[in-house]
Amino acid sequence: MAVTGWLESLRAAEKTALLQDVRKWRVKSALGALGQWQIEVGEPAPHGAGNLGPELIKESNANPIFMRKDTMMCFQWRIRNLPYPKDVYSVYVDQKERCVVVRTTNKKYYKKFSITDLDRYQLPLDDSLLSFAYANCTLIISYQKPKEVLVAESELQKELKKGQPLLFQELYRLCKNWPGALLAPCIMDFSPE
Repeated sequence: MAVTGWLESLRAAEKTALLQDVRKWRVKSALGALGQWQIEVGEPAPHGAGNLGPELIKESNANPIFMRKDTMMCFQWRIRNLPYPKDVYSVYVDQKERCVVVRTTNKKYYKKFSITDLDRYQLPLDDSLLSFAYANCTLIISYQKPKEVLVAESELQKELKKGQPLLFQELYRLCKNWPGALLAPCIMDFSPE
């Protein structure tokens, strides 16, 4: 089954750090060099102030911002800076392409995204598990986690607790003295070997 294969690959992966509410991957290229980080869950670190990059162009902070923030029972995506009322949005599952589609009736916003966890476990998408809400210019899309994913995540949490207890204790000891440190549940950051 795909779930056990995924857990085995995580057990074999090189665990590099404990990060707060972030899951990101780094894959080696064909020549063996490590590629860029690909963020799956969480928000990327903000770029430094005044760091505009080589193009000297900065994207507007009024553009929609798409990010994934999971809860215990749901996969959840947030799209900030969407100023339209809730009845303008249409959120549905596209079975043919195995993705979730967000569109507005006024044709001002369109987004397609896959649920990588369901693809990884080779589970079907179910339209009845999808819901959305709108508040404070943010569209919140939720997809209830299937039972197989919940079981796999509990196995993963057991593996993480078993594998790196000293690292977490050391991180906690260091973080509790930092001003403004947020001490929330952490998950591992994996780099496959």
